Amino acid sequence: MHNKQIWRLIPLLEASGNIQMAIDHWLLEKHLSGQHPPSLRFYTWSPVAISLGYHQHKYPQHWQNLTWQGQKVDLVRRPTGGRAVLHQGDLTYAVVTSGLSGNRIEAYQKICEFLIQGWRQLGIDLHYGSAGRGYIHNPNCFGTTTGADLMTKDGYKLIGSAQLRRGRAILQHGSMRLQPDVELFTEVFGSESFSCLQIPQNLSMEKIIAVLLTTASDCFDMQFSVQPLSEDEWQAILALSQPTE
Repeated sequence: MHNKQIWRLIPLLEASGNIQMAIDHWLLEKHLSGQHPPSLRFYTWSPVAISLGYHQHKYPQHWQNLTWQGQKVDLVRRPTGGRAVLHQGDLTYAVVTSGLSGNRIEAYQKICEFLIQGWRQLGIDLHYGSAGRGYIHNPNCFGTTTGADLMTKDGYKLIGSAQLRRGRAILQHGSMRLQPDVELFTEVFGSESFSCLQIPQNLSMEKIIAVLLTTASDCFDMQFSVQPLSEDEWQAILALSQPTE
């Protein structure tokens, strides 16, 4: 038996987009500086938010005035690239690790393997999307597919991921659309076709996370140490979080 690498697992956390992005960014910087092991976490966004890719500076004006269920929809910038993602009814994963060989797409695919295997166990087969011509002109991450996206066989994009590399370290996070609100989606992204995947009713978020943790420990050949963020860590993270622009 070889000793498996220990990864930190931060328990499921619900928070605003600015906080969530600050945590992911902080985990990457700490890992890069050798002060933090690889980590995996799952989280949800409250209030509902649209996250913009780091380089995405053009987006519809009306996004600044959206509300959902009486609350303003947040606009948040991710540290990663890619297109806008609406975070409502979704579950986000974040992996921070290093030492993956290969180019960006190969790294994506190594990291995504635990998602493919996990969802297969949950009864949903996923495959990689292919980049169509529409990608460049579409502000909506889920309106187009690239090789970094995971689709069902009938063309529903379940998971869209984005990545940031700093030296040998990689942050990859992605949104799994579990119960999207069709009306809000249409209000944000217009009348483009919105296909909805019926996630089986018995699939709670806890069940999904439990299965993905099992496949992650296989795919990355590691074991988890569960550690919530400490008071000191929270202070460092809050110092990083930027007010919404």
